[in-house]
Amino acid sequence: MSVTIKKVETKRELKRFIRFNYELYKDNPYSVPDLYEDMLSTFSPDKNPAFEFCEADYFLAFDDRGQTVGRVAAIINRRANETWGKQAVRFGWIDFIDDISVSRALIDTVAAWGRERGMETLEGPLGFTDMDAEGMLVEGFEELSTIATIYNHPYYPQHMERLGLVKAADWVERKIYIPDAIPEKHQRIADIVQRKYGLRIRKVRSKKEVYENNTAHRIFRLVNEAYAPLFGYSKMTERQIDGYVKQYIPILDLRMVTIVEDTEGEMVAVGISMPSLSRALQRARGKLLPFGWFHLLRALKWKHDEMLDLLLIAVRPDYQGKGANALLFTDLIPVYQQLGFKYAESNPELEQNGKVQGQWQYFENVQHKRRRCFTKKI
Repeated sequence: MSVTIKKVETKRELKRFIRFNYELYKDNPYSVPDLYEDMLSTFSPDKNPAFEFCEADYFLAFDDRGQTVGRVAAIINRRANETWGKQAVRFGWIDFIDDISVSRALIDTVAAWGRERGMETLEGPLGFTDMDAEGMLVEGFEELSTIATIYNHPYYPQHMERLGLVKAADWVERKIYIPDAIPEKHQRIADIVQRKYGLRIRKVRSKKEVYENNTAHRIFRLVNEAYAPLFGYSKMTERQIDGYVKQYIPILDLRMVTIVEDTEGEMVAVGISMPSLSRALQRARGKLLPFGWFHLLRALKWKHDEMLDLLLIAVRPDYQGKGANALLFTDLIPVYQQLGFKYAESNPELEQNGKVQGQWQYFENVQHKRRRCFTKKI
């Protein structure tokens, strides 16, 4: 196939870039479309605070008939490169038909774009930051995706390997079944940890309370501390935190938010979960209007699925491996039971992060998805 690559330069082309994913997966029962309005904001330098330390361009691939056959974003996260001491260009939001000439043209375009800017390695799929979906699905193609992850056809990773890209890191995802009662060993650990370190559970009772005493911002600062050692992580800026607070706090069910504090009232752990929006976004086809908002609101407020998403679990580094996360789930499991959830999606966790993987040992669970970041010298 003859492939032409064109840089996105107009709003119309950006809309085409976003919609290509919807068109490629419109009949797929496992793919969950991104919310269109969120994507417009993500790709806009005026609205996405990550552009304070990121540079990006977007590219479309066309066949000889002028049909869109692929897309990719080329991104340089200078903060991450400085943190990890590398010169890497990221490829993200990559989609393509099953034709190696298309995937090769997209990858070659990002590599050339990166070399022009002094980059030495290519890696992805990654977004601007870790708050964006990352990793290419390599296992679990017949599992429903989540709002925080990428779905892709099985041929994607095959193309990456044919193009000489190799594994840089893997994330695994688990389906965790909600138990009828808190596992005895788990409860015992929670009790011991609570007594030994003087920790206590704090529940936020109102949205007003979330904003008081900087609680919402403290949660994201804790995330910065907890995630700092993880693959490719770059700390969120205060402007980014402001954006996430505005985006996520209004839609949370505060019963599904648990904070662990020490004797001085300092936050040491947080767990945030919410009803799955996967089916709702499928019904909405990724759009709020004209009726997409109804499907999302229904899933959040009126009639949720049996699945919940574990959006965020963060434990301060000095409490990691000490059982503080046991306190989170000792509080949250009765809430899940009361609300009628049957199982939870862990969302991506780094394969080598033993502390995180170990927290599920007392629960019935299955590792049902795996996703990969690929890399290549350029």
